Amino acid sequence: MQPDSAAHRIARVAAHLSPSSLPQVRGFLGPKQLEAALTGMDLVIIPAGLPRKPGMTRDDLFNKNAGIVRSLCEGVAKCCPNAIVNLISNPVNSTVPIAAEVFKKAGTYDPKRLLGVTTLDVARANTFVAEVLGVDPKDVSVPVVGGHAGVTILPLLSQVSPPCSFTPEEIGYLTKRIQNGGTEVVEAKAGAGSATLSMAFAAAKFADACLRAMRGDAGIVECSYVESAVTELPFFATKVRLGRGGAEEVLPLGPLNDFERAGLEMAKKELMESIQKGIDFMNK
Repeated sequence: MQPDSAAHRIARVAAHLSPSSLPQVRGFLGPKQLEAALTGMDLVIIPAGLPRKPGMTRDDLFNKNAGIVRSLCEGVAKCCPNAIVNLISNPVNSTVPIAAEVFKKAGTYDPKRLLGVTTLDVARANTFVAEVLGVDPKDVSVPVVGGHAGVTILPLLSQVSPPCSFTPEEIGYLTKRIQNGGTEVVEAKAGAGSATLSMAFAAAKFADACLRAMRGDAGIVECSYVESAVTELPFFATKVRLGRGGAEEVLPLGPLNDFERAGLEMAKKELMESIQKGIDFMNK
């Protein structure tokens, strides 16, 4: 290994992140080290892929990221088939179905263990609603259902905790801002990247919830994009109760108002196309 090689730099970073008082951190690089990275893992977090740039939608990332997700999930199926997978790579609406097809082909598919991470949508919803209410975002909880792109992101503002009410203008403003939060960041960075830090926060928050559930903590409920019978779609984001085996229970939508029912119909139409796109990618 050359002193200035990428592998050498990764090894140095891993050593820096793993002082004696903390769990061991190791660095791996490239397809040749994929099996070593995955073997024996209980939780696998997949953020790999191309980030969005101005003018790009999440679907624009599909051709690049679909193959990456397929390869990584093939590694999971081979090396740690019982791991819980937190899938972040965009477009999540399509990559989760891709992962499911990989695991089905390998005979290792457990829908409870495949979780699309939509926590960033929830974090944005909590933040934007808190701004309107004039409270701390930590004191607000907004269920966000549907998917993880544009109109498929459906915040259920009628179910905000603590209970509150909004004017029609506030509902329209909040819904649109939550749905376009990622695009807002991409445009603000003007080509320098996407929502890297906020996504890292959301990924860590969701992974922590999974780890706490895996050790046996009870009552852990998070929104996630999973295989679902909540609607007629095969995958849908809603609240799930996490447990030792992943998404132990997919919770119902609860009562929706007229605005949310209309939003749900729009979300389902686009979601179905994205889901089918992922399935078609695996079957071509």
